[in-house]
Amino acid sequence: MTTQSTSPTKRNLVVLGGSYAGVSTAHYLLKHVVPQLPNKESYQVILISSSSETMCRPACPRALISDDMFPQEKLFVSVPQQFQQYPKEAFNFIHGKITKLLHGDRRVTVAIKDGETEEIEYHAVVIATGASTKSPLMGINHDSESLRASWNVFRTALPNAKHIVIAGGGPTGVETAGELGEYLNGRAGWFGQKLETPKVPITLVTADSKILPGLRPAIATKAENFLGKVGVTVIKNSRVASVSPPDAGTDTALTVKTTVLLEDGKQLEADLYIPAMGTIANTGFLDESLLTANGRVNTNSETLRVVDAGERVYAIGDVGSHARPAVHNILNTVPILCANIKRDLSIAAQVDSNLIGEDRLFKEDTRETQLVPIGKSKGVGAFMGFQMPSFIVWAIKGRDYWLWTTGRLWSGNHWSKAS
Repeated sequence: MTTQSTSPTKRNLVVLGGSYAGVSTAHYLLKHVVPQLPNKESYQVILISSSSETMCRPACPRALISDDMFPQEKLFVSVPQQFQQYPKEAFNFIHGKITKLLHGDRRVTVAIKDGETEEIEYHAVVIATGASTKSPLMGINHDSESLRASWNVFRTALPNAKHIVIAGGGPTGVETAGELGEYLNGRAGWFGQKLETPKVPITLVTADSKILPGLRPAIATKAENFLGKVGVTVIKNSRVASVSPPDAGTDTALTVKTTVLLEDGKQLEADLYIPAMGTIANTGFLDESLLTANGRVNTNSETLRVVDAGERVYAIGDVGSHARPAVHNILNTVPILCANIKRDLSIAAQVDSNLIGEDRLFKEDTRETQLVPIGKSKGVGAFMGFQMPSFIVWAIKGRDYWLWTTGRLWSGNHWSKAS
């Protein structure tokens, strides 16, 4: 059954996705865009998400071990509760899966949790659906309940694991290896170069010539040394050719014993296998004409408008092609995106062109910036091109994987002032 519960008299500003990019954009629109438009009462911000909760996704490598790692009320928060501060007529949250964006007809189709389908006409739409991970342990691929369920399955199997294989040498793979290594094996003493006889050997496999390809070789080497101290062995220049069973490490076979075959013919036997390589943009509801070759939304890298999608269609966050996936890129993008939305809405409302101004342009900061905790006390990284000492990485990120920052983001307090 198809319904249309949104008011036909409203100009709907629809935000697709309820994580960092979507929640931040919705707050910014409500605080700094809609109040400055003529006939502001005629606009409604609609946030659509498949999960009614959002969470601090970077914390997954540690959070997957136990609920005791983080206060759960801070790790997971209710999205609708974060928007109770706004008038009911100004905001609407829809809990459902986005099934289609028909940019020609300017409407979105949503499969609601109760089984119904809802169609929403949009005056403007922001695609902020992010990306999914192959492993269901590393974020909200479906909803928060399914993430918690995956963690519970993994935690039940973990005490019986004799060997763990993690595929992927990026931050997620390295952080997961470091967290599991320290939790299961402890850490080598001050003078120990490597934990020689770990209780549970962990193997990290990367196709690259080094781990952490976004950082300089010296930092990658430092990270590999830290991993060695918690019982992690790194295999480089070796891509995973296949796994048996083929769905090992995914929703359907999360904790099965797995044979991992590498391209060089080497075979690894794992009690637990975690595929931590790359992400897949959540764009299955979009027409292929709006996508790049790698499946991300074809986004103007300066204005954040979606190419060839018609008027007032935008993309932000990991789903877009305008920048590499990173939380700091999202935070830098929100004010620019919303300024351009405000400009386009003002033009549509026939505001005097002399009062509108020009587009704001986004330029990605491509300086070396990445912080990677390795266990609870160590870490490597760089910020704006400068290498960071281990204790600084711990102080900024390693203590709680950014949980100290997310409360202000989810509540919108981070966006209390326009920028």
